[in-house]
Amino acid sequence: MNRNVLKSTMKAFITKRFVAAVVLFHLIALYGLSSVASAADAAFAPPQLNAKSAILMDSETGQILYQLDADKPLPPASMSKMMTEYLVSRAVKQGQLSWDDKVTVGENAAKQIGSRILLAQGDQHTLKELYIAMAVYSANDATVQLAEQVAGTEEAFVKMMNDTAVELGMKDSHFVNATGLDRADMPERFRPAAEGETLMSAKDAATLAYHIIKEEPEFLETAKIQEYKFRPRDKEPMKNWNWMLGSNKNNPTLKKFAYEGVDGLKTGHTSSAGNCFTGTALRNGTRLIAVVMGVPGGLNDGKRFLETAKLFDYGFHGFEKKTVVQAKSIIKDHETLKVKKGKSKSVPVVTATDVTIMAPKGAVIEPVVQEVKSVQDPLVAPIKLGDKVGTATYKYKDPSTQEEKTITIDLLSSEEVSKASWWRLLFRAIGNFFSGLFHGIVNLF
Repeated sequence: MNRNVLKSTMKAFITKRFVAAVVLFHLIALYGLSSVASAADAAFAPPQLNAKSAILMDSETGQILYQLDADKPLPPASMSKMMTEYLVSRAVKQGQLSWDDKVTVGENAAKQIGSRILLAQGDQHTLKELYIAMAVYSANDATVQLAEQVAGTEEAFVKMMNDTAVELGMKDSHFVNATGLDRADMPERFRPAAEGETLMSAKDAATLAYHIIKEEPEFLETAKIQEYKFRPRDKEPMKNWNWMLGSNKNNPTLKKFAYEGVDGLKTGHTSSAGNCFTGTALRNGTRLIAVVMGVPGGLNDGKRFLETAKLFDYGFHGFEKKTVVQAKSIIKDHETLKVKKGKSKSVPVVTATDVTIMAPKGAVIEPVVQEVKSVQDPLVAPIKLGDKVGTATYKYKDPSTQEEKTITIDLLSSEEVSKASWWRLLFRAIGNFFSGLFHGIVNLF
């Protein structure tokens, strides 16, 4: 490089660095160091949401990263269809139904209102076609017909929904139909005798989504379908109500709502529920679940997706995975567990798995060992290398909710302990006898 050019480049570089330093100095002098730091960290501050309730959850562990009145039961509208989706998929996995089953449409389904695919009584479609109509277009008629196919009647299916909610730990939910419609919007002849409306909390919606992703991950392949032509004669295909799908980035109308990594799950809207959404997004190996409920505005303004984007931004940009306990690590003061009838009187142990949590970037989490237990006290030889020999329970403070959390992991033997010969055991017993006798005599004095 020409010497003059090199000098000129270096001078420009030094000048820019100097100007940047001067600007930073003046900012600190004018606003103080904390204000400058606050501005830099503003992107990671908890979001300010325009919603009645909300939650952000890590889909791998169920850890809550953010919540706003998340335990409050509210009308979920069509988000309640996630339970219908879960139960239909489970019925297929258990062999009760097949995706290729031909389903005949009944009166209840044909009389549904709201989002629907205009099923007529007597129509026939496959279970899979109806399932896609429910997942993509939130079709109430398809949903009711699927419920009847599983349980015989919608009322019997609703009992399954409520029983399953208890099974999954959904503490603030109650279903009165398969669709999420208000009672008054159901066909009069098929309204349930019991009083009340469908209610679900944001935390319960996230819990349900968590189980769907864990147990029925293939559902996401259906949930991310952008459009689907239900009948060959239909002029237009059904459009997915989830405008946040990452694949919408090339759609001129919806690209402002598209969010990289979003591939599900379920929208909801009624006049009583407002705008609701349970979304999930996968980025760089981390999948998050976000729920917003009671977002004000019209059905077609997309505000629920903008509010959800705030949650995803907070999770993906403000948090990172931290391994707070390493697999195959030794626990201080609990390096071994007692063994009887073995060549050795103890066996060294190590942790079986990692303990990894989502934590705000820069946060320090120090779990404390609360309890170490043997599967049998003492253990009995022989013990193989890698056998589960105990558990370790750790206690730590959740960095997001500040709640005290505990987690228990297995302990494995890191060495083999073979069974001692009868000769060795005999001499060990004699030694223990005289040792105990000696200590007893000493204690007399």
